[in-house]
Amino acid sequence: MKIALITAFPPSRHALNEYGFHVAEQLRQERCVDLTVLGDYLPTPAEELPGFKVVRCWGFERHGTLGTLLRILRRVKPDVAWFNLGFASFGARPLSAVLGLLTPAAARLTGAYSHVTLHQLFETVNLEDAAVSSPRLYRLGGWLATHLLLSANSLSVLMPAYRQTLEQKYRRGRVSARSHGIFAARPDPPDFTRRGNPTHNILAFGKWGTYKRLELLIEAFNRAAETFPEVRLIIGGGDHPKTPGYVQSMAQRHANERIRFLGYVPEDAIPDLFRDASLAVMPYTSSAGSSGVAHLAAQYGVPVIASGIEDFRALAEHERIAMRFFTPGDVDSLVEQLLFTLNSPDELKTMAWRSYAAGVAMSMPQVVREYIRAFRQHDRVRTLQLAASLRRSGQRSGQSLRTDRMAGAVGERIQRWQDEDEIAGMPPTAT
Repeated sequence: MKIALITAFPPSRHALNEYGFHVAEQLRQERCVDLTVLGDYLPTPAEELPGFKVVRCWGFERHGTLGTLLRILRRVKPDVAWFNLGFASFGARPLSAVLGLLTPAAARLTGAYSHVTLHQLFETVNLEDAAVSSPRLYRLGGWLATHLLLSANSLSVLMPAYRQTLEQKYRRGRVSARSHGIFAARPDPPDFTRRGNPTHNILAFGKWGTYKRLELLIEAFNRAAETFPEVRLIIGGGDHPKTPGYVQSMAQRHANERIRFLGYVPEDAIPDLFRDASLAVMPYTSSAGSSGVAHLAAQYGVPVIASGIEDFRALAEHERIAMRFFTPGDVDSLVEQLLFTLNSPDELKTMAWRSYAAGVAMSMPQVVREYIRAFRQHDRVRTLQLAASLRRSGQRSGQSLRTDRMAGAVGERIQRWQDEDEIAGMPPTAT
């Protein structure tokens, strides 16, 4: 199966590049998949990651993205065009964003099966937190963009509540709810010798400045540290594109021996950052989709304290990630949760093992193979429907020899499908 994965891709630092990399890494290990990554342009020339076939053919805020992507898809001729997207993947301005989000629907015209993995819904975004200047225009654009994305052959969201929203509000498209997955074939069991020995690291990780802010966390940390001194706050990640300079301004005011600002964290430094953390804190005021930080915490068996917003509670229930919640915007509530967990070694270990178990259940190989299985099933159903249509046409026109040959060809193809399943190590798909 030939798959074209359309995604931001390292060394690009655009949103969802890490998720795109880990999906691509798993796809290239599948023996039944011929993968081409259609990645975003790089700001400066850089060497591509070894082992990947990458075509850089689209860019952020570029109005020509639709045309260039369709041209490359016609050249590559994939069976599946898989889009890894958020609403701002192609641009923050309305025209570039909408033109880019039209691509999954237009990709159907190239003959490929078009699938979208959508990481958030605009309905869940707090417009004030997101610094949206024209909320009415944003809602109209979000409604239009969602309809465009639902015009792909199929679409996956990463939380069941998002599927319900799409089905109830839009009543169209083929929508599935799938797991976000962790970025590994198997999670790392927590190593408690690296945690609280004697200092506990509290980790905050993300792109900061809009709905992810640090003021409340730093105030709560300083208060908790007065009671529990063997603690350190590690803040990883840079600015959100809409708030340049935010992290630097916070570092200038608050950095000290107990509060460290790391800035951008390269991919190869992330594992040790999480392995050494006793807790991860998500002090968000709203959500923009299924949290990548929460899934990294599950991958490394790190307990999470999160703002008690609806999406995070649903995530904890759906994927069984160990999370404790504080009242959004309430510093006293966050201090209470920090002190409770830091003073409860047994609770920390119980939560760590629960998150580890959640990670085991949603490894990236499992997640990607579910997608491949769905793509194959669609291909097989479409082929059999076409065969049935041609058979009926042949019977009406008396072309029995032609239909007999077609039936033989279909039988051979079904046998090839079964052989492919055996090669891929999957249970045969029902046909």
